[in-house]
Amino acid sequence: MTIAERLAAVRARVESACARSGRSPGGVTLIAVTKGFPVEAVREAFEAGLRHFGENRVQEAAEKLPHLLDIRSDVTWHMIGHLQTNKVKTVLDLFDIIQSVDSFHLAEALSRRAPQAVSAFLEVNVAAEPTKYGLTLDELPREFHRISQLPNLEVCGLMTVAPIAANPEDVRPVFRRLCETGRNLGLTQFSMGMTDDFEVAMEEGATHIRVGRAIFGERTT
Repeated sequence: MTIAERLAAVRARVESACARSGRSPGGVTLIAVTKGFPVEAVREAFEAGLRHFGENRVQEAAEKLPHLLDIRSDVTWHMIGHLQTNKVKTVLDLFDIIQSVDSFHLAEALSRRAPQAVSAFLEVNVAAEPTKYGLTLDELPREFHRISQLPNLEVCGLMTVAPIAANPEDVRPVFRRLCETGRNLGLTQFSMGMTDDFEVAMEEGATHIRVGRAIFGERTT
């Protein structure tokens, strides 16, 4: 199955989820997660119509993106993996949107090093999983207000990674709580949902979904 064929199947799933929840597919940004996939796969996805791409690893992005300079102006790159403060300058050079701001310390580093305003999502560990990064729901209101006051950093939404579950319905409450909390803060953009659960995430209000395997196939690395 080609990337174009897989993408068509994903778009059909997006349209069905939108129809069920009374939404327009135009209100959902599909981010192709390219972690572990080569430059050629990114190009193939671009040729199939994708314009938003996400990377989890700074080093992998630093190796991959220089080979894609000819399409750079047509593409939006999202940093979706954990970010250490010592990689801030590199990330600001490579990415358009940082989706994994998980602390005031990191936000402050981004604000200090950014040459101009950068768009960011605050990462929230909704389920309070000890193995995952992100602000807790209790911390979020206070940290949101602190981070929002920093210069050169525009908090445009929230991001979460739901717990792994055999049944996507089991994580519906996670997506619902993220959106409810975000709306209470005046936010309207929510990055949540991956290959196995993005339909449920969309039904609960996801505006950005991060899909890798359903577009590119199984990873080999």
